[in-house]
Amino acid sequence: MLYSALSALALPFAARSAVSKLRGAGVPVERAHERLGHATESRRLGPLIWLHGASVGEAKSVLPLMAYMAQAHPELRLLLTSGTATSAQAVASRLPQDAVHQFSPLDGVGPLNRFLDHWRPDLCVLVESELWPNLLDACARRDLPVALLNARLSDKSAQGWKRFAGTARYVLRGVRFAHCQDRRSRDHLREMGLDIAEQGQNLKAMPSPSTLGPKVLDTAHTELGGRSVWVAASTHPGEEEGVLDAHKRLLQDHPNLCLILVPRHPERAPEVMGLIEGKDLSVAQRSTGGTLSDKAQVYLADTMGETDLWYALSPIVFLGGSWSAVGGHTPFEPAAAHSAILHGPKYVNFSEAYAVFRLKDASVEVADATALASEIDTLLTHPSRAAQLAANARPLAQAGDAALADISDQLLSLAGIEAKETHG
Repeated sequence: MLYSALSALALPFAARSAVSKLRGAGVPVERAHERLGHATESRRLGPLIWLHGASVGEAKSVLPLMAYMAQAHPELRLLLTSGTATSAQAVASRLPQDAVHQFSPLDGVGPLNRFLDHWRPDLCVLVESELWPNLLDACARRDLPVALLNARLSDKSAQGWKRFAGTARYVLRGVRFAHCQDRRSRDHLREMGLDIAEQGQNLKAMPSPSTLGPKVLDTAHTELGGRSVWVAASTHPGEEEGVLDAHKRLLQDHPNLCLILVPRHPERAPEVMGLIEGKDLSVAQRSTGGTLSDKAQVYLADTMGETDLWYALSPIVFLGGSWSAVGGHTPFEPAAAHSAILHGPKYVNFSEAYAVFRLKDASVEVADATALASEIDTLLTHPSRAAQLAANARPLAQAGDAALADISDQLLSLAGIEAKETHG
């Protein structure tokens, strides 16, 4: 296969880049070498299910399912892999007891063989769009069943696969279960020869139970001292400027208003700090010890794993990634926190979810900074409207135990584990 040959040539360069990136994010060298297939944890006895999600959103989306399966089957071993330092940090404190996180092996024969020889999984579960040819081929050669979970395939990606229809069918030959998060992805996979593909419950509609302690939230409320607050979450390059412009407009009528700005990638903090200071706004930075009691106009929340706190603290949330080509982020987490949700018009990654939110009057689309400032002003001056949006959104985010039970049973069956009649 041409891909295998090309990937073998590219592997030394990909390995150097992957390890350097993790090392640059402060990951110890031993753990960074997990990308080369070198395990840093032992393989305990018992059946093992390997779940893989590329980055933060994918890795976090399977945590409720992992918790469900771990509770129902204490003998089950669960391994979660991802490729980024931020994803490892995001799931570190949320994994079920005895579950293990490792960085995912690169899609090369050597790293994959080392990984599979060590972990000997009974099932490989790929989350969202992780269709790596060498990985899928290695699993098929070992008769290791593969499940696609919450599969999402963009039109562009699907067109690329469809140009090599025979290769697609060959690579996907080991897939035994394909759960798709939307109709478009289901149709794409079926056109690629995967007739078992079915649309199901979006895992991102099942937010993980919050680990937020009441004392942490009480402390944050005390630090705010009664100030009004709004959150701009998961922002990307090119979006913070609009968010800050909207905040400057709002400060004219709401001079004590606090913006909690949460960039999607905390390592961008120096860049975002420069933008804030360039707008002549006072700022406190979470990672350097700044607190909400500093009374800054902008609070830069540049840490990992605290989004639950910011959502719980604010009645209004603007979701980033929706003013850029990123394609939006999940609305289910702020909905579960009972926040009024605002977002931009670019949400192709969650088009079906946002269609339901709009239909239920559970979110508001804002095209630019002017519209964002206007809508937030309305919600601040008419809090009953914010409360209504939040009330409409919350039922949409309620986890479906029946869906978790069904997915869990199917995965356990593929792994050769007998599902129990009762779950929980």
